[in-house]
Amino acid sequence: MFNRMKSYKVAAVPGDGIGPEVCEATIKVVQAALSPAHQIEFIDYPAGAKTYTDTGVAFPESTMEGCRSADAILHGASGVPGVLYPDGTEAGQDFCLKLRFALDLYANVRPIRLYDGVESPLKGKTEIDYVIVRENTEGIYSARGGGNLLRSEVATDTMVITRNGVERIVRFAAELARQRNGAPRDGKRRVTICDKANVLRSFAFFRKVAEETLEQYPGIEVDYALVDAATVHLIERPEHYDVIVCENLIGDIISDLGAATVGGMGMSVSAEIGVNNGFFQASHGSAPELAGKGIANPVATVLSGANMLEWLGQRHADEPLTAAAGRIRQAVEMVLRERRAPTRDLGGEASTADCTGAIIQAL
Repeated sequence: MFNRMKSYKVAAVPGDGIGPEVCEATIKVVQAALSPAHQIEFIDYPAGAKTYTDTGVAFPESTMEGCRSADAILHGASGVPGVLYPDGTEAGQDFCLKLRFALDLYANVRPIRLYDGVESPLKGKTEIDYVIVRENTEGIYSARGGGNLLRSEVATDTMVITRNGVERIVRFAAELARQRNGAPRDGKRRVTICDKANVLRSFAFFRKVAEETLEQYPGIEVDYALVDAATVHLIERPEHYDVIVCENLIGDIISDLGAATVGGMGMSVSAEIGVNNGFFQASHGSAPELAGKGIANPVATVLSGANMLEWLGQRHADEPLTAAAGRIRQAVEMVLRERRAPTRDLGGEASTADCTGAIIQAL
């Protein structure tokens, strides 16, 4: 029987610093995991600090259109400290921030998992496996470009929290909790609402709407954490957490904290999901001090690429893509567990190419 080759187009935005290196590594791994019956065309698009320096535009309209029309988007990293707009904000951040709002990528999903073979700086903690679900289009970040600066004396940015925004991110978190095996400590499927509801009216509203939404999920335990307390709990008892749902800025901060407990930013996987689009990158920065040295850890971007394949497979009812995502994860787990090619941030001496090659060999 004739089997039609399934093909997809992915907008690849390498970006700045180590972005091109980890993006290239991920493309190699993804292509190695695919069967001959599948073809993914990676189309490069420019964006970021270097693009701004070269052209005066950080996020070209042609890149936006390419991302909008693609089946998925894969990103390396963007932004270079010192490459700034006149208002003092980083030019390179435009790509991620504008893309989120333009494509309504409302769910930022950041898994925090300690893999066998990776040592946590938390003494005695071996069971760390939770997911931070960060509302991605509202909160304080929605003020970017729209805040006020008055005579270089007063600056204001406005927090935006809407009922619809909270309801849909909490539903996303609850559905994710239903799919997981619960918190490592007790196996309970749990959604923790992380906020600062004791101080700010906007966060009190976030909590109220979240509680109302979670009433529709009787099998999910509802938990609460004020963000300042959460920074302590994620260190002292990370095994308590299953899924954490929060506002944009809070999610940005605690996901970096979480990454530090499971091997660092080189292990910081991310997926940004909307109704019609998916954007996949590691949540580490561009690390310009490592750029060009061939020593960046590609694991976070490779695992983000696996998430991309899984999302495409689910979206298009293409089970072999989902299976390919699973093979990539198994290969990465094997390489980490057996410490075949640990990069310097994981206590080894392997190069980016060595680590990528080891993953492909494990596939």
